[in-house]
Amino acid sequence: MSQTVRLTTAQALVRFLANQYSERDGQEQRLIPGIWGIFGHGNVAGLGQALLQAAVTKEADLPYYLARNEQGMVHASVAYAKMRDRLATFACTASTGPGSTNMITGAALATTNRLPVLLLPSDMFATRAADPVLQQLEDSRGGDVTVNDAFRAVSKYFDRVSRPEQLIPAALAAMRVLTDPVETGAVTLALPQDVQAEAYEWPLEFFRRRVWHIGRPVPEPAAIQRAAALLRTARKPLVIAGGGTVYSGAETQLRAFAEATGIPVADTHAGKGAVPWDHPYAVGGIGSTGSYAANELAREADVVLGIGTRYSDFTTASHTVFGNPDVTFVNLNVARLDAVKHSAEPLVADARLGIEALAQALTGWQVSPDHRVRTRELIARTREIEDECFDLGHGPLPAQTEILGALNDVLDDRAVVINAAGSMPGDLQQLWRARDPKAYHVEYAYSCMGYEVAAGLGAKMADPTREVVVLVGDGSYLMMAQEIVTMVSEGLKVIIVLVQNHGFASIGALSESLGSQRFGTKYRFRDGDSGLLDGDVLPVDLAANASSLGADVLHAASVEEFRTAMEKAKAAHRTTVVHVETDLYGPNPPGHGWWDVPVSQTSALDSTRAAYETYAARKQAQRHYL
Repeated sequence: MSQTVRLTTAQALVRFLANQYSERDGQEQRLIPGIWGIFGHGNVAGLGQALLQAAVTKEADLPYYLARNEQGMVHASVAYAKMRDRLATFACTASTGPGSTNMITGAALATTNRLPVLLLPSDMFATRAADPVLQQLEDSRGGDVTVNDAFRAVSKYFDRVSRPEQLIPAALAAMRVLTDPVETGAVTLALPQDVQAEAYEWPLEFFRRRVWHIGRPVPEPAAIQRAAALLRTARKPLVIAGGGTVYSGAETQLRAFAEATGIPVADTHAGKGAVPWDHPYAVGGIGSTGSYAANELAREADVVLGIGTRYSDFTTASHTVFGNPDVTFVNLNVARLDAVKHSAEPLVADARLGIEALAQALTGWQVSPDHRVRTRELIARTREIEDECFDLGHGPLPAQTEILGALNDVLDDRAVVINAAGSMPGDLQQLWRARDPKAYHVEYAYSCMGYEVAAGLGAKMADPTREVVVLVGDGSYLMMAQEIVTMVSEGLKVIIVLVQNHGFASIGALSESLGSQRFGTKYRFRDGDSGLLDGDVLPVDLAANASSLGADVLHAASVEEFRTAMEKAKAAHRTTVVHVETDLYGPNPPGHGWWDVPVSQTSALDSTRAAYETYAARKQAQRHYL
C-alpha cells in the first residue's frame, strides 16, 4: 500500500508545483519557479496559508510574489515564459470574482501568443453551503456556473477541482499542456475556496520530482523531399521567420541556411532577431507595418518558406502582400494548424531540425545572382528610409522615430526592448535593429495595451543580466502602470521610456485615414461649444505619477536630452522612468503594406466617403492563397 500524507488541497498543489521541471536538449530547469498572487477571501486561507506554510517550514520551494494587478501578474508571467523560450513560467493565484476575472485578458494574451501560464482562480463553494457567497454570480440556467467559466474560451486547458482528489489528474494534465509546444497557452485550474482548505490523504508519489521532456519533432523524410522540390523550382524565394524559430533556438541554423542558399529572410514581430538586422540576407519585418525590402520581395516571391509563423493578418498585410499570382507556400511548423495555412506544402517538425534537414536536401542549390542583386538593392534602399526616419530634425517636439533612433544607438545588443500596442510596434517593426533574438520583445498577437510595464518586470526576472527597457506610450501607461511598485519592492532595475503625446497616436492616424477625423483619440478637455473632446490638453503629469509609485524619474525635451537621460538611466541601480514628449502627429515611417479595417459604405461625411473609395480599391488586391 502506497504511503500518504495528509494535506489540504492548496498545500498539496504548492508541494506538487515545486517539484515540476522541464527539459530540452539535456538542460533542466524549474517549470514553475514561483507564484504570483493577490489575496482575498477566496484564497487567503487556502493557497495563501499553503504558501506561508511552505515558506516557514521549507517543505516546498515555491516563492510568492505580490502583484498589484491580477492582469499585470499574468503579463509578467507570460513575458517570463517568452524570455525562457516557453520552458518555464509562473503560476498566478487570485481571489473569487473580480480578482479572478481580471486575469482573463492575460489568459487571452497568453493563448493567442502560444505562451504558457498557469492560472489558479479561486471559485465558489463546491459544497454550496454558503450560497450565494460574496462576489458569486447567480445564473438561473444552472447552479454550477461561475464567472470562472469565462476562462474556458481563452484557455488551452480548463478544469474545476471540485474535490481534493480531482487535483491529481487535473494538475498532471495542466503540466502536459504547459509543456506541449503545439498546445501551450493559458492553463486554468479553478479552485473552489472550500476545496482549497479541505484535507485529503495524498499519495507521496504525487509529489515526486517530475521532469517534463520537451522534444523536437523530427521532420518526415518524404515531407522534406516535397518541400525541397518546391524550393528548387523557385526563382524568387523568400523566408519568413516567426516566433517558432526563436523558441526552437534555430537562429544559427537559419543564418547558415540563408548564407548557403541566398534566400532573403523577412521576420514577424515574434521572429525579429532570429537573423541579425545587418546580416546580408536580413530584409526586415514583413506585412502591414513591414519594411520596404521585405514587402517588395514578398510581392514578387514565387515560393515562400514560413518557419514558425502563424501568418497573422498583419504578417500577410490582410492577404495582400504576397502579390505573385502563382505564389506557393512551404510551412515548417511544429503545429499542423499553422503548417497547412495558405494551402501550403506542410512540414510538421521542430524548426531547428526542419531547417537542418532542408539545408541538407538543398545542398548545392542557390538562388540566381539576379535575386541576390535585387535583395541587396532593396536592403540598401530600406536603410536609407530608416536613416531618414532617425534624422528628421523634427520640431518643436521630436518625432517618435527620432527617439527610437536614439535608443538604437545607446543600447547594446543584449538589451531587451519591450512594447505591445499603439503606434510603436509598427515603428519598431521597421526601425528596430536587433542582433539578439531576445532583444526585441513586442507582444503583437493580442496587441494588448497595458502589457508593457508588467512585461518588463517578468523579462527582468527571467534574465537579470540584461538591461530591460520598457517602451510605453501614455495610453498604455494609463491602462496599467501599477507593477512599477512591484519592481521597486523586489529591488529590480528596469528602464521605462514613457513617451507622452497626449493621445492615441496609432488609432488617431488610423481614424484619420479611414475618414473618422481622429474622433475620440486625443486626451483633451470637452469643448463647451462643439461638445467634443477637442479642447485644451489635459494637465496630466505622468512623470509625477511614476515618481509616486517609487521610480526615479528623468525628463527629456529633445533627442539630445533623451540620449543624456538614457545614459543616466543605464548607470542607475533602481527602476528609472525617462519621460519624453513627442509629436502626436508623427511623422511615422512610410507605409509599405495595407491593413483591412472596414470603412463605412455609406456616410454623410465627405472624409468617410473618400476613405471608402480608397478602401474599395485596396480591397481588390485581397485574396485567399489557394
